Parts: sequence; structure tokens; C-alpha cells
Amino acid sequence: MANESKSAVDFAAIKADLGSNFKPVQILDNDGNVVDKDLMANFSDEELVDFMKKLVWERALHEQTMNFSRQGRLGFYAPTYGEEASEMGTVSAFNENDFLLPAYRDLPQLIQHGATVTEGYLWSRGHVLGNQFKARALMPQIIIGAQMVETAGVALGLKKNGEDAVAFSYTGDGGTSQGDTYEGMNFAGAFQAPAVFIIQNNGFAISVPRNRQTAATTLAQKAVAAGIPSVQVDGMDILACYQVAKEARAFAVAGNGPVMIETITYRFGAHSSAGDDPSRYRTKEEEKPWFEHDPLIRMRKYLTDKGLWSQEEEDKYVDECKTSFKDAIKEADAVEPEKVSDMLKRTFEVPTPDIAKQIAEFEEKESK
Repeated sequence: MANESKSAVDFAAIKADLGSNFKPVQILDNDGNVVDKDLMANFSDEELVDFMKKLVWERALHEQTMNFSRQGRLGFYAPTYGEEASEMGTVSAFNENDFLLPAYRDLPQLIQHGATVTEGYLWSRGHVLGNQFKARALMPQIIIGAQMVETAGVALGLKKNGEDAVAFSYTGDGGTSQGDTYEGMNFAGAFQAPAVFIIQNNGFAISVPRNRQTAATTLAQKAVAAGIPSVQVDGMDILACYQVAKEARAFAVAGNGPVMIETITYRFGAHSSAGDDPSRYRTKEEEKPWFEHDPLIRMRKYLTDKGLWSQEEEDKYVDECKTSFKDAIKEADAVEPEKVSDMLKRTFEVPTPDIAKQIAEFEEKESK
């Protein structure tokens, strides 16, 4: 028998090493203790309080908006319960001249970037005025991952125009299983476009757990194939999310090409207001550790220990926020409903014969 030949490649060792160089950036641990004093030194007391208020604002927005949804006053809405640190931390790192390309779970970021809550509610209702905001952004994308391709194109446009700005976008862990996500990153990498791709790994693509979507050890490593530097960050730590996004923006706007950030977070509730039931695809035992990592709890503990925050202040601020959201829904209610004929007129610049016929039919019905 011939001697066993020497192997050229140890594939098992290579597979075991995939993603091993990624360790999530963290400033506050799960119990609200500082784990990186040097990074914490970047924040003033005033900034820390402001970050806490942003967390509280988004949690209140989620609670009040879900109430409106249950009352039948909104259309589609994707809850953000549990993802406040990931969203508020990252979006706060960008400038108003940066271009946001959100997905459907990113209304809070869109509002923080310059849209109004009323416009967000009108978008949920499918009203055209919900897309006419002053923020430098596109309307939230419903097609999973499509905004990643758009981001690459917008970023290249910013580069060609010589603008001191970046394009940034969000998708979930499920979005990384879409071809559009890789295509967008690959294009941006090839043209060294100033883009920041933020992957919010909240554990599930509706009901499909992350470990059944991909064999990749991390989602951050998916950027490697596109030649893009990437990083993982504790998505329940608003300070770490902000710091990483701030540095990513600085890197991209300096002409170094795109960056990908994976925020490790968790969706506490249902996928959408349409009413999927999380208990059918995950257990209470699985959820428990994540609820203990609640971003508001850890930040609240840290600030309370420093004497910068109190439950009384938080309760007062929640009431102020929810009052403003109730005013926003009233403003949305006061907007004249759209006509079907007007919607059809906006479908094409020049209506097709079939649509022109439908426009005429609906105009006749609407005139009665």
C-alpha cells in the first residue's frame, strides 16, 4: 500500500478559524459597569444623559406607536423594542449632510436624522407625504437588502461630487442572506465609495434564527470577501455603537472606502405589527438573558450610580415623549386622505393605457 500523501490544505483548521478574530467592542457591560475606561473618557456627562434620553425616546416611540397600531390608526410598523442602543447609537454618529438609506425597521433613525414623527406615521399609512421629508434620506425600503445596493450608488455619487459626506444604511441579519447586500458591499468596495453598512443582528429573520440562515461564524466576516474592513459591536451598548459608527464614518469620509458594522442586538418582541408570535419560534429561556441585557437597564444603572439620572426624570420624559407622539398622530389624522386616482397618476410619469383607464374609472367613482 502506498504511503498516505501529504495534504496541501487543512480545511478543517481553516473552517475552525473563520471569524475568530472578531470580538465585539464594548464600553458598558451587561450590568452597567465600565469595561473600557479609555473609551468612556470620550463622553461628557451631558452627552451620557443625551444618549439615555435617546434610548428612552425610542422605547416610548415603540410603545406608543404599537398602541396606535393596535387601534388601527397605522399601517405596517416594525417594532424596535430591544434595538434602541443599536439604532440610536449608530445614527447619532452621522451628520445631517450624510445620506441615510433605511429599511422598514428604521423609522426611529429616519426621525432622528431629520424627518418628523408625523411623516413617519404617514409613511406607515402609505401616504405620499410620508416620503416628502427634509431629511437627507430615501424612504424606508421594504425590499430586503435593496437599500444596500442603493447605498453603494449614493456613496459613489457623493464621492464624485466631492462631498464631505457618507451614505449609511441598515439591514438585519436576514438581509445579509440576500444577494443585494453582498452586491452593494462589493460595488462600494470596488469603487472605494464612502459608505457605512450597518447590519443589525437581532437574532431572527422573522422566524428563522440566525444560525439557520448562514454557516458564517459572524456576519461581520461577510465583508471580507468584498475587501471591506468590518467590526462587531455590542448592540445593546449605545456608547460602543456610537463610538464605532463615529470612527467608521471618519474612516469612510477620509477616502478609505466603505466599512461594515455588525451590531449584536435582539428583537424583544414580534417581527412586525402584522402580529407574528415569537413564542412559536423561540423559548422564554432563550429570551431571558437578552432581556437582562436591556440597553435601557444598563445605561440607567450607570447614570443612576453617577447621580446623573433618576426614575422620576425618566418618567417625566416618557410622558413628554408620548404626548408629542399623540400630537403627531393627530397631525397625521388631519391630513387629507389620498385618492386612488392620485396614487395611480404617480405610478408612471406617463400612464400606461391600462393605468390611464383605471385612473378614469376611479376619478368617476370619487366624484360621486
